[in-house]
Order: sequence, then structure tokens, then C-alpha cells
Amino acid sequence: MITALVALKVDRRRVNEVAARVADLRHVSEVYSVSGRWDLIAMVRAPDSDAMAGVVTGEMLKIEGILDSETMLAFRAYSRHDLEAMFSIGSP
Repeated sequence: MITALVALKVDRRRVNEVAARVADLRHVSEVYSVSGRWDLIAMVRAPDSDAMAGVVTGEMLKIEGILDSETMLAFRAYSRHDLEAMFSIGSP
């Protein structure tokens, strides 16, 4: 599984619309509105690099209102949330 954080700069009049369209894409697990330089952050979890490329450089490019993006691939997960979820599989 490959995880990427995709930061999106969006036409401010279309933030809600773009967020909804991005959230509907296959392999997008979450979309957050954020403060700072970017307007939205999308979490993409794809099974391989071809699927990741299909979402990030294929499907997202078709969404009108996205002005700029930056994709950051995750190498390791250090959050307690992810570790607890991984070890709780099959537990009551």
C-alpha cells in the first residue's frame, strides 16, 4: 500500500465542490480543509504506484477548480493511531 498526502490550492469559490469531488475519487480516504498555503489536503492510499498515478495525475487533473498541487509520498507511519489500528485487527 502506498500513501500520499496531496496538498491542493483551489479556487476559493469552489472549495466545497472540489473537496466533495476529490473525496469521491477511488483511493482517496480523507480530504481536509486546512489553514496556511494550501486549501485542501487529500489522503490517498493506493495499492501500487500505477493506481496512485491514476488518481493524482489522472483523475485529480480533471477536476475544475484545482489551481496547484503538491504530492508527498509517505515512507513510514509513526502515529499511535495507525499502530493501534494495525495491532487491533481481530481483537474484540
